[in-house]
Amino acid sequence: MTTDIDTTAAVDLTPEPWTGRSDGPGDDTLRWHHVVGRSPAHAEPGDPVFVGFRSDEGVRRNQGRQGAADGPRALRGALASMALPWPLRARDVGDVAVADGDLEAGHERLSRVITPLVDGGHPVVVLGGGHEVAYGSYRGLAGTRALREGARLGVLNLDAHFDLRDEVRPSSGTPFLQMARDEERSGRRLNYWVLGVSQPSNTARLFRTADALGVRYLPDTDCGLLDVDRVDAFVEEFLAGSDVVHLSIDLDVLPASAAPGVSAPAAYGVRMEVVERVCAAVAASGKLAVCDVAELNPGLDVDHRTARAGARLVHRILTTRTGAPLRG
Repeated sequence: MTTDIDTTAAVDLTPEPWTGRSDGPGDDTLRWHHVVGRSPAHAEPGDPVFVGFRSDEGVRRNQGRQGAADGPRALRGALASMALPWPLRARDVGDVAVADGDLEAGHERLSRVITPLVDGGHPVVVLGGGHEVAYGSYRGLAGTRALREGARLGVLNLDAHFDLRDEVRPSSGTPFLQMARDEERSGRRLNYWVLGVSQPSNTARLFRTADALGVRYLPDTDCGLLDVDRVDAFVEEFLAGSDVVHLSIDLDVLPASAAPGVSAPAAYGVRMEVVERVCAAVAASGKLAVCDVAELNPGLDVDHRTARAGARLVHRILTTRTGAPLRG
């Protein structure tokens, strides 16, 4: 059964054609650019939908290195030529752009894109943008039928930072505190978990805030290759307590060698093998509704490493969730 969802009123920039390498006709030569359509109309439930969030206003307010507004373009470019293990379909609805400094209005527009797509059965991948994107993703999920009817929301943030800053103006450092306050106003406690937290990157006040809010977290020093059992248990417990999952990926969770093009490169970080393992587990659960990828700054990237890393994670998520065995 197809769905006909109109998101054009909320996006600022219509989608451009995806282009990339071609190896001839046939289902066995498909790459992402072959299968991404540019309208959500008549999409089948289950087809993933991409939306960009062109913003680094939150990074500017948080005194970070600006440039993340160009992230959606670079992520699409890195994903476009990645080869598909089997045929699938996807849609791109374009970008919400925060060009006037009005981050709050951008969040509202992003939420109006996400809500009907999730209600229509589409997993949504939001291509950021600074990590302020996460609050817009949450707002979109908060308006969905599933959450209005009492489904348990779980937010898993792969990040070196808690992003629980208490600031006068929202920024890339505040989205999860904003979520917590919204949930509290609705009579709920935010079910917020963070994997990859860096102690030197978070003040004692932020750790106290996390503890006061009941945040569950796993430090980067406990996320090594020898710690995969601990990581697996952490993710399994998170998934067991969630019906609908919001996965937020801040690319600064990766080591700076893998992700140099972010506003705050990680001196330690969590290795790609572990981050990808977590993403695959979340995707395989069948509970993932929205995934956002944040903090890619193409102007600071080296050899497109960060863009390729982010695209690889999106690829892994969307090919794992089909239920077919991943090759390679």
